Amino acid sequence: MKRVLVVDDDQGLRETVSLALRTDLYEVAQAQDGAEAVLKVKAGGYDLVLLDVNMPKLSGLEALKEIKAFDPTIIVIMLTAFANVRDAIDATKEGAYNYLEKPVSSEQLVALVDRALKAYKLVENIALHSPSVGLPTGSDFIGESDEMKKIFYIIGKLSQVETAVLIRGESGTGKELVAQALHYNSPRKDNRFVTVNCSAIPETLIESEFFGHERGAFTGADTRKIGKFQYADGGTLFLDEIGDISHAMQVKLLRALQQKRFTPVGSNREIEVNVRIVAATNRNLEEMIKTGEFREDLFYRLNVIPIQLPALRDRLKDLSHLIEHFMEKFRQLHGKNITTIHPDAMAALESHTWPGNIRELENVIEHAFVIENSDEIVLDSLPVAVTRRKGDLVKGQLLAFKPLENREESSSSKNINTQTFSTKKLDFQASKEEFERQFLIAALKTFDGRINQTALHANIPKKTLLRKLEKYGIIAKHYSKNGVVEENDLES
Repeated sequence: MKRVLVVDDDQGLRETVSLALRTDLYEVAQAQDGAEAVLKVKAGGYDLVLLDVNMPKLSGLEALKEIKAFDPTIIVIMLTAFANVRDAIDATKEGAYNYLEKPVSSEQLVALVDRALKAYKLVENIALHSPSVGLPTGSDFIGESDEMKKIFYIIGKLSQVETAVLIRGESGTGKELVAQALHYNSPRKDNRFVTVNCSAIPETLIESEFFGHERGAFTGADTRKIGKFQYADGGTLFLDEIGDISHAMQVKLLRALQQKRFTPVGSNREIEVNVRIVAATNRNLEEMIKTGEFREDLFYRLNVIPIQLPALRDRLKDLSHLIEHFMEKFRQLHGKNITTIHPDAMAALESHTWPGNIRELENVIEHAFVIENSDEIVLDSLPVAVTRRKGDLVKGQLLAFKPLENREESSSSKNINTQTFSTKKLDFQASKEEFERQFLIAALKTFDGRINQTALHANIPKKTLLRKLEKYGIIAKHYSKNGVVEENDLES
């Protein structure tokens, strides 16, 4: 059940709005001014706020700013008298989803609230990055990490403007879902969202795919074809893997973006279109510009507002929520009642570096559902790539663990005290902590006390590494040859 807060200094209007929304879908609370609304929001638990523009103590616009600063993912709809419509429009620029003029129609109110929550489900789904946009009915909000909250906030801002957006991030982080969220939260949401995978189209056909062609324009062109630019007119065109198009095609694309018109292949007529462009890539376009592979003018045309999606290893706070989501999905899909994860399996999932990001996580959980016949995911249910243990560092390379008593001591593992694992003191927690401490010291020595390099090559999230160093009282600069740690190494 979604929780809604109705905020207005008019008690009669508060009661009318609350009554219209008080159903099995919504739990409704009230606040009489902006200051009270902010306090209630900070107490937690609201999905949507209906906020009057003109109130004592704290205006609606001021309250909106404080609410969005506290939690950018909360949906806010402004309520306004005709005289204050301009303020309500300004509020949408500050992150409000939309506004309603008073007197409020119950049907119009319910329809707008329903639409807002459905649109924001797409934003929630960015954190999941499953191939399907739709979520199971009643899915919980997933994506509580600070990194994802920033993404939600940016999407809320960008959905209200027409500017080109470049989405960047590793494969599997959910770039197309961000593009969909931008479209379905925007004024273009009732028009088409069209995707072009630039890397999947042969070079000889990509111009036709973008701009269309006339019959007989080339061998095999037996009929006239409408291109994706024209098909997306009035909506959003998502150019995925934009870094993979040729230099010649970049020139034609730049012209279409600048002039908002194009000429189909084999035609003499120009077609004018109104399309919002959202592009995405996992490639380093700045390096491609230096080597001449990507046009600098096209880059700046696309990169007006960039969105950088975090890798899963940088938002591990969301891991358990994502796992539960995929478990629920595959319980329904495969008809298995797997409800728990063994601690050893969970430890393997938490220590994995997830090069394939959310897409890889989804595949791993489905793999476990296919393999496992009990009601619990165990270590043997997981793919080998996840369960293999990682350990000693030798010249920056990770070696697979071998039993300590059978392993030859490497140059970087001599500092690890194997006596810790003797039978003299069978204390698992103490042994584990001593191993961690010695491992961290060996890793820091290997990488000259450089925290960023240690975190990268030892497969330890940087925040975790800094926390462990503080826990064990390890000072990184003591393992640096010059006794200095770079300032950015200490930034978490």
